Amino acid sequence: MTPRSATSSSRSRLWPRLVALAVVAAVAFAAWQAITWPKVSALATRSPASTAFIDRYRALERDAGRVPRVQRTWVPYGRIATSLKRAVVVAEDASFFSHRGFATAEIREAIDKAVRDFGLPRGASTITQQLAKNLWLSPSRNPLRKAKEAMLTWQLEKALSKRRILELYLNIVEFGPGVYGAEAASRRYFGKPAAELTEEEAAQLAAGLPRPSIWHPGVRTIAYQRYVQDIRRRMERIALPTRQLE
Repeated sequence: MTPRSATSSSRSRLWPRLVALAVVAAVAFAAWQAITWPKVSALATRSPASTAFIDRYRALERDAGRVPRVQRTWVPYGRIATSLKRAVVVAEDASFFSHRGFATAEIREAIDKAVRDFGLPRGASTITQQLAKNLWLSPSRNPLRKAKEAMLTWQLEKALSKRRILELYLNIVEFGPGVYGAEAASRRYFGKPAAELTEEEAAQLAAGLPRPSIWHPGVRTIAYQRYVQDIRRRMERIALPTRQLE
């Protein structure tokens, strides 16, 4: 047998092994995903004890040599001021009550902007997508994480009502370093329950959502203050279904 034919024969035996190994790896990965996949429908009646983002915050604090201090108090939908619900929706996802998890117009606009700016598309996540990410995923923007977010978003919209999705979101989202949920944020920054927030206070909380580590009530940066006023204008201009907010 010539050296060339020997090499060819060796390759012909190697390829089936590589294919078999790839199939086994794919099956194992799929099985692991199925076993660890979140039980989305359980959220219809049960509230999460923690979230991936809260766990990540605690881990980062411990790594930095600090004691993690998380402020969080769960409250039902009816004990969150309508003003905060309105401020968050108009700031983060104005079409929340009409879409099915994905705002196609916003996605298209974000992609068009990215093409114009020669960058990656940003800022098109709906409240449902943000909820999926906060509950179970990470801030990473890799394609696999985004694919999981899309599937979880679809499941959330299928299993839960819009009111329940918004209730979950308002109770787990970060409003400042270590401050999670509307009740904890309202008491931390204004010394009152979330049910008593004014429109101005609600706008201040909603304005911090894009950058909670540096934007929150009490911050005097020009960019943050401008965004607060922008949200106030949106609250006056954008009509939302009152029945869904109450």
